[in-house]
Amino acid sequence: MTSLQSDDTMMKIDSSDTVLVTGGTGFTGAHLVRKLCATGATVRVIARQQSTRDELASLPVEWHIGDVCDEGVVKRAAAGVSYVFNVAAAFREAKVGDEVYWNVHVGSTMTLLKSIQCQRDEGHAFKRFVHVSTAGVHGHITEPPADENYRFATGDLYQQTKLEGEQLVNRFAQTHNFPMVIVRPCAIYGPGDRRLLKLFKLAKLPVCPVIGLTAKGMYHLIHVDDLTDFMILSATHAKTQGQTYIVGNPTATSIKEIAETIATRLGTSPVFVRIPAAPVFAAAYLCELLCKPFGIEPPIYRRRVAFFTKDRSFNTQKMTADTGFTCRHTNESGLTELADWYVQEGWL
Repeated sequence: MTSLQSDDTMMKIDSSDTVLVTGGTGFTGAHLVRKLCATGATVRVIARQQSTRDELASLPVEWHIGDVCDEGVVKRAAAGVSYVFNVAAAFREAKVGDEVYWNVHVGSTMTLLKSIQCQRDEGHAFKRFVHVSTAGVHGHITEPPADENYRFATGDLYQQTKLEGEQLVNRFAQTHNFPMVIVRPCAIYGPGDRRLLKLFKLAKLPVCPVIGLTAKGMYHLIHVDDLTDFMILSATHAKTQGQTYIVGNPTATSIKEIAETIATRLGTSPVFVRIPAAPVFAAAYLCELLCKPFGIEPPIYRRRVAFFTKDRSFNTQKMTADTGFTCRHTNESGLTELADWYVQEGWL
């Protein structure tokens, strides 16, 4: 059951539609593919040969094996589609070269847009292009809460190329009257993802470090179930056409509050101790410098340290005001669910 709202201004994705998902084997993409398959639509997914497709193997997915940056693969996968969900992302890994971020976030997006537009020029009735960016394009929020019009302050190549990708979509839409919507998710979490696992492990310790002597460490979460519900809603709602949305829980939380929620569920009572951020950033920089030439994953990244020190508090009311959408998961219920899943999987 989803939290999609009933509205006269909504279209419906159904068996008459063909939908293309890029990044469909990733954490968010896989959740989205499962929901799209449930609509009865024909669902296509572009996936690299080495991608793990086991959890989607039982679904009626049309697989297009190849790179999302390959023009031939993209054209074949996009032929005759009604909707595109552009979820593909290149995440920070030691083995990922800098050029990969631009290729995935910008180059492949342009290829998709051009492929769809060629079909529109020939009379094909394409409905909506849902482009997934990141709330990280706003960087550290000095004047919270930030909304969709807040200034940009990208902090790394991932965020910079994500911003370039959505700017490309906006320019293309203006030039070609192209039907699109941009989604900027906050911190995505939920069962199946391990990005918060280190924080959960810290909350089990007798002493839990909090990085930064003065930073509030405000953060905005979005459960993957709520995010994918809104992505589908944004593809089908008339009021979302041409709009950009920060997608997050209505309430921001702090890193300390997240750890306290986790500790309560795990039955622990850690003492929270603040430590200076500068030495941790320096250690992360050194780890990246030493590990990257050898293709070794650093134990810590500067981007992950920033998770604990940057304030990322947002006003997410636009998505509710335009569509009536409400999140089903609170911060507390979602984190509790994830704690239970980590325990079930034997990771805590």
